[in-house]
Amino acid sequence: MKLNTLTLTQSLQKLKKKEISVQEIHSDVHQVIEEKNPRLNAYLALDYRSSEEAGRQTDTPLSGIPVAVKDNFLTVGLTTTASSNVLKEFAPPYESTVTKRLKKAGGVVVGKTNMDAWAHGSSTETSDFGTSRNPRNPAYSPGGSSGGSASAVGADLCIAALGSETAGSIRIPAAWCGIVGVKPTYGRVSRAGVVAMGSSLDSPGPMTKTVEDAAVLLSLIAGKDPYDATTSANAVPDYTKSLGQGVKGLNIGIVYMDHPLMPEEVKTSVSEAGKLFEKHGAKVDTIKLSPTVQKNTILHPDYAIGVYTVVQRSEVSSNLARYDGIRYGNPRAFFGSEAKRRIMLGTFTLSTGYADKYYVRAQQVRHLYIQNFQQLFSAYDLLVSTPSPGYAPKVGSSEGNPMFGEVVDMLNEPSSLAGLPAASIPCYKDEQTGLYLGLSIMANHFEEEKIFRAASLYEQETHWNSWK
Repeated sequence: MKLNTLTLTQSLQKLKKKEISVQEIHSDVHQVIEEKNPRLNAYLALDYRSSEEAGRQTDTPLSGIPVAVKDNFLTVGLTTTASSNVLKEFAPPYESTVTKRLKKAGGVVVGKTNMDAWAHGSSTETSDFGTSRNPRNPAYSPGGSSGGSASAVGADLCIAALGSETAGSIRIPAAWCGIVGVKPTYGRVSRAGVVAMGSSLDSPGPMTKTVEDAAVLLSLIAGKDPYDATTSANAVPDYTKSLGQGVKGLNIGIVYMDHPLMPEEVKTSVSEAGKLFEKHGAKVDTIKLSPTVQKNTILHPDYAIGVYTVVQRSEVSSNLARYDGIRYGNPRAFFGSEAKRRIMLGTFTLSTGYADKYYVRAQQVRHLYIQNFQQLFSAYDLLVSTPSPGYAPKVGSSEGNPMFGEVVDMLNEPSSLAGLPAASIPCYKDEQTGLYLGLSIMANHFEEEKIFRAASLYEQETHWNSWK
């Protein structure tokens, strides 16, 4: 058995029993990276000294386990490019809070993973260093922007990974690559030292092989950070204690199933999940779509496309203004076409005479989504749907479609605009293509524990997770 195929929890158990060594895990991980990465293009940079560092972490919670990290987290000793030529060969002078906490817990960064440049996209096809491939079927997209991390986890090129999400960038790749991805509540995990995309939206989170692995990682990286004023002072629970608690007594709403783009396979998968939760003691309802904010209905996600586009582009234009080629990096001429489009649109929506018409209006509609979710979570503990209304498309599908990401992420944008936590777990596999669908489980702010309760039960009671 190759040790790179172990889950995080399995690895820790075997290390504790001294059945294996952490150096053996790193050796198998590096071997499979050499074999598969040329095809998958999941990694942009590797730390070949990771095995040496792992040997010094034996008495820590993560015991030197190799973890892949998305290339928008600053890491001392490894380049951070955000997959853009603007930051090609950029060596960060300090560590991001999340990777600092990961390393303090004994995790070892084995390499930096590919992504859409500046996290602008949902396919990794905007990366200046080539697209990543889906590990389940390399002819298809792994999703984005955390596509490299999802590909690395799905192909066992690491034991676990870190990604970040603005609106779907963890959940979509997790769904398409058949892995587990958790987008925490906005402010639950620090953004300090993460290359900013949408500052009011960005949420770092774990991308793993199992729900338990995600619970372990999130418990270690979450918490208040003096370097990020948006982080919450709420105490961070041990999320692993939520596993096995089941869903008895929870009220669960199924959402978005009456959307016209929803295919039957997805409807069936989500419906079956609802029946499973009902069987285990939850009360399950189907919540209807509504074009207006009404009690016990969910606001149509189509409006979120325009809202998210305006808000995110506006924040992008502000965040990318610092990359002028003077303080660090290459000149602005090195920006790719997607970054240039977003800068121009964001600058326009914030300009004099147009800010009220576009940006302020977008924030008003954003507040309607927040109000809608506040009402729904006064009646329901969890909302269940799918991150993506379909399988991964073939590589190249986003070319010539500047709104590809916004449409793909449509079902995630409302919850991201509201800052809510959510997870994607495997819920179906197409045997012909090998591609997966994901089940989305959303909760109210800082109620990730409920997500882990439901996700863990679903994973244990079904056969869709390939590492079970």
